[in-house]
Amino acid sequence: MSDDQDEIILAELDDEELTLQMHDDLYDGLKEEIEESVHILLGRGWMPYEVLTKALVEGMRIVGIDFRDGILFVPEVLLAANAMKAGMFILKPLLAETGAPRMGRMVIGTVKGDIHDIGKNLVTMMMEGAGFEVKDLGINNPVDNYLEALVAEDADILGMSALLTTTMPYMKVVIDTMIEKGMRDDYVVMVGGAPLNEEFAKAVGADAYCRDAAVAVETAKAFMLKKHNSVSA
Repeated sequence: MSDDQDEIILAELDDEELTLQMHDDLYDGLKEEIEESVHILLGRGWMPYEVLTKALVEGMRIVGIDFRDGILFVPEVLLAANAMKAGMFILKPLLAETGAPRMGRMVIGTVKGDIHDIGKNLVTMMMEGAGFEVKDLGINNPVDNYLEALVAEDADILGMSALLTTTMPYMKVVIDTMIEKGMRDDYVVMVGGAPLNEEFAKAVGADAYCRDAAVAVETAKAFMLKKHNSVSA
C-alpha cells in the first residue's frame, strides 16, 4: 500500500461503517479482514445472527447480483465465498448455541456417473452465504445417497448437478424414485448444469432449473418464502 493511502483500521470504524466495509471486503475476497471484523462486532455485543445477516449475507447478496449481471466472474465469487466461509466458521458454533433461525436446509450433489463439481461447489458456497445450511454430497451420487441425506438432514431442498449429457437423465431416476417412495412432495427439487435448460427440468419433474449459482440462491429463497407463508397462513 502506498504512503498516500491511509490504511483502514477496522476497530476504529463505527458499527455502520464497519458493516459497509465488510461488504467491500467480502466483495474483494479479503478473508483475514472478514475474520477480524466478525470478532470486532461480536466484541461489541452484536448477536451472531445479526452479524450473519447484516454483514455476511448482505455482502454476499451484493456479490450474487454482480455475478448474475456479469460484473463478477467465478474466480472472484469463489474468493468472496471463501472469505464468507471464514466468517461463518467463527459464527456457526455461536449460532447453534443461540438457536438462530435458518433460511432453509439443502442437500446437493452431482449425479451418478458425473465427476464435475465446480458449479456445484459455487452453488454450495453461495447458498451458505445466503444463510442456508448445505450438505454437499460431492460427485457421482446414486439415488440412495440423495434420499438418505434428505431424511438425515431434515432438508427442504434437493439440488442436483450434471455437466454431461449422458448423466442428465439420472436426475429423472432420482425424482421418479422419490415419487415411488411418496416423498417427492416433501422437497423442492432444483437442477442445474451447463447442458440443462428449463424444458429439461420440466420433463424430469424438477421444480426449477437454475442456470447459475446466483439464480439458485434467488430460486431457493423464493421457494422458502412461499413455504413459510403457506405454513403461517
